[in-house]
Amino acid sequence: MLATRLHCLFLDTGALYRAVAYAALARGISPDDERTVGDFARSADPSVELDASSPLGYRIRVDGRVLTDQLFTPPVSAAVSAIAANAAVRTSLIDAQRSFAAGRDVVMAGRDIGSVVLPDATWKFFLTASLDARVDRRFKELRDRGIDIERGTLRAEIQRRDERDRNRAASPLVKAQGAIEIDSSTMTIDEVVDELEALVRRAAP
Repeated sequence: MLATRLHCLFLDTGALYRAVAYAALARGISPDDERTVGDFARSADPSVELDASSPLGYRIRVDGRVLTDQLFTPPVSAAVSAIAANAAVRTSLIDAQRSFAAGRDVVMAGRDIGSVVLPDATWKFFLTASLDARVDRRFKELRDRGIDIERGTLRAEIQRRDERDRNRAASPLVKAQGAIEIDSSTMTIDEVVDELEALVRRAAP
């Protein structure tokens, strides 16, 4: 929504990690096999392609295949945290993310964008929300996609991912220097986007 209002492209970088997780599982590779996963991520050539026909304006290709709703299945959600903690995977995906942003106005979402991928970004926002709010949102998103999951299972998955992301050696989850923090726990989507847009436009020349 923010990208649309600001006439920018959009990329949710989590989709790249999910794509690697899906493709690794399809190849029978254990997410916890760090070396094999790292080698696979490099050879699978994960990339982001512009796609005007997609609701998000892009599509993810990995291992020669374009992935869509497969990225949000429970097995992928269970595997993606281990994949994202793999230093070799993170390194292999940085170029794909930076290439997508090169020479373009982009709104990019991810847990290390302002700190690692695009440290010189014009704007950095650190969005937070309570665990309950995030569980409710993800539960509704998955249900809308036709994916059934127990709320307790989802809560545990999110808690494990948070803990892993904060403590991983490669690109741990931190608030980037200069980032503006916004707690969206009690805000609607429109309210969050309104605030972000207002901040950007207020400083525009």
